[in-house]
Amino acid sequence: MATRVLVVDDAKFMRHMIKNILAQMGWEIVGEACDGEEAVVMYNELKPDVVTLDIVMPKASGIDALKAIRTSDPNAKCVMISAIDQKEPLMEALKLGAADYVVKPFEKERVEEAMQRVVAG
Repeated sequence: MATRVLVVDDAKFMRHMIKNILAQMGWEIVGEACDGEEAVVMYNELKPDVVTLDIVMPKASGIDALKAIRTSDPNAKCVMISAIDQKEPLMEALKLGAADYVVKPFEKERVEEAMQRVVAG
């Protein structure tokens, strides 16, 4: 069975890029959200195996979404994918339970590596 993923980013082109990489890996994209609030609702409805979360988004940040998702499901596997090249928000995400992070602009191989590592546990 294919790994099920929810892709969350406020930029449509970025969601498209991430979805293409994951589809090439044979993973199933079960949904996509454009902000943190939508991500939490969709996570609870879809129960994906993995979520990719941008950090800076409207309505609720990726950090806020990560907190809410991990509160409702402490075993949720989340990978932060963000253009922020600052350690502070990424370190906060890791402390809150993010499994890994990828900094934009990213290489396809880095996304694949992070996602495979997260699923492998």
